[in-house]
Amino acid sequence: MAQIMTATDTLRFRWPALVTVAMAVSLMVVTPDTRAATFNTKDVTNHDHWQSMTLTLGGERHYRAVETHSYSDATLSLNATAGVCDLPWLEMRVTLEQQQDESRAVNLVPARLRVDEQPVIDTMAEFITERGDNGFYAHFYLSDLESLMADMRQGEQLFLGFDQQEREPWYMTFSLKGADAAIQRMLSQCKGSGNF
Repeated sequence: MAQIMTATDTLRFRWPALVTVAMAVSLMVVTPDTRAATFNTKDVTNHDHWQSMTLTLGGERHYRAVETHSYSDATLSLNATAGVCDLPWLEMRVTLEQQQDESRAVNLVPARLRVDEQPVIDTMAEFITERGDNGFYAHFYLSDLESLMADMRQGEQLFLGFDQQEREPWYMTFSLKGADAAIQRMLSQCKGSGNF
């Protein structure tokens, strides 16, 4: 998986400045920077191949449903933040061989998602690294995450594909066994925090 980092360095997709700025702003609003600091994990509950948990740091509180079963070096998670529970985000993390020297957006690439035999969702994924973190993150720009979450709660597998221009696409498959219970608990905990 670590070789993906060097492969993505060569990919550069040019987008009009307005689209790039709009995407960056939406990412800042929807995805709090939960990677740059070490959060305390509590209330961890197992749900087959998924887990649900609460992440805290001071007064900051996030709720997560995460799949760690399919790969030893990659996780898929749905995340929600107290105060904006209606704006969850989807994130994939791949563990790299070493900690990263800087925080940066590595690339923005076309991506495809599909739950079982549902229609393919064409979108974009932003690849990000964080200084001092050995993770490589993919954030997905999804206009209808609510429908995707509903499909995930009923499905068996989530398929991801990332375009790599002249190279073969990079594909991953995550189990959805237990996703329904994990997502339900994540959303309930977030809404139960009293901060919607």
